[in-house]
Amino acid sequence: MDGGSKRNRVPLTAVLAANSISTAGTSLTLIGVPWFVLETTGSAGRAGVVAFCATLPIVVSALIGGPVIDRIGRRRVSVASDTVCGLAVAAVPLLHYADALAFWTLCVLMAVNGLAHTPGNTARYVLVPDLAAHAGTTLARAASLFDAVSRGARMVGAALAGVLIALVGAETVLLLDAATFLSSAALITAGVRGVRAAEPVKAAAPVSLRTYRRELREGYAYLFGNRLLLGVVVTVLFMNGTDQGWNAVLLPVHASAELGGARDLGLLTALFGAGGLTGALLYGAVGHRYSRRAVFSVCVVLCGAPRFLVAALTGTTLPLAVTMVLSGVAGGVLNPILTTVIYGSVPDELRSRVSGALTAGCELAMPVGGLAAGLLVEGAGASGALLAMGAVYLVATLSPLAFPAWRRMDDEPSAGSVDRAGEAVSSSGPCPRGPAPAARRPRPSGS
Repeated sequence: MDGGSKRNRVPLTAVLAANSISTAGTSLTLIGVPWFVLETTGSAGRAGVVAFCATLPIVVSALIGGPVIDRIGRRRVSVASDTVCGLAVAAVPLLHYADALAFWTLCVLMAVNGLAHTPGNTARYVLVPDLAAHAGTTLARAASLFDAVSRGARMVGAALAGVLIALVGAETVLLLDAATFLSSAALITAGVRGVRAAEPVKAAAPVSLRTYRRELREGYAYLFGNRLLLGVVVTVLFMNGTDQGWNAVLLPVHASAELGGARDLGLLTALFGAGGLTGALLYGAVGHRYSRRAVFSVCVVLCGAPRFLVAALTGTTLPLAVTMVLSGVAGGVLNPILTTVIYGSVPDELRSRVSGALTAGCELAMPVGGLAAGLLVEGAGASGALLAMGAVYLVATLSPLAFPAWRRMDDEPSAGSVDRAGEAVSSSGPCPRGPAPAARRPRPSGS
């Protein structure tokens, strides 16, 4: 705990609440923006272009943002990120109502949203170990809570999005999304106080371009020096790319053309989230009894490709709904495993830099995934695009079975290796180490 101070659970509670509200809002964006584009343009290709514009800045900010987060302060970055995202999202429906929303303007606003979004996510994520210590709880418990509330919020947000789009339209849903970002910023402003790790780092070296480059280089050197982390990043890179195509283009197009529209889109996304929450809770209860690599290798295959195959071969909701639940359960197991491997190994002083490098690597293919999905639908039809991207997903998820570096997954220190005061036990072994919860550190975007 900071300076031996008394236990204080308020900062951890504030971050969990803010992250859940922000995540629910992100689910509204995930469904609302593609549906808005399809409604206003009728073009899957344009939906892919918007997805490209929204995700390319995410990669750019992750590539260069790690040292900036520490310099400015994790609390300030989180608040600024949510505020900018809220304003950018709100501008879309407001300009549409004023009949002043050109397609290029929509692309720019989504790019601004993407550029600001990742630093806020990273800032909240890297605070979790310090907030666990501040609250006097274990890192394993805090990490599980962080993941569980995020999944629950994603599920609720997706269900609300589908219903609200059908009732009041995509424009109103985007206004609600903007409100969630601003609410998250207010919670962090008021609730995260008295935590040294949330404030700007007082660097020994003066601020300069040379210092910034050195700090940025340290994060990437840490990542590239660990074969397991590198394998995780490459695998999740392809998963996130194809998931972006699924979320931003393929599933909305399939729901619009073959299923019941926005309500089914929201239902399917919510079912996937419910499965993910169930999988995370199951792993938390019994997962420690089994080999991490064995469980991960099975679940990573089941979480992705079956969705694409079932959607390509069927035109009704029920088969895909069942598949989404089961795939969600498998996907829900992945992040706790990766979080366990990751949190216990990254030194605090490198956490923001390494997390930024991992996020950048894992999200590198997301801009291409959304754009490719739109172009594939235009050129090969929805079924052809689903089969092609499902095949890419399957090949990527076979890597834990194919490459020896993944065997180290069972050797990495556990996130549960914390003392009763909540202090993480430092890993033995040299620097390089890695990601945050799988993606978003590397977190598979669909899981």
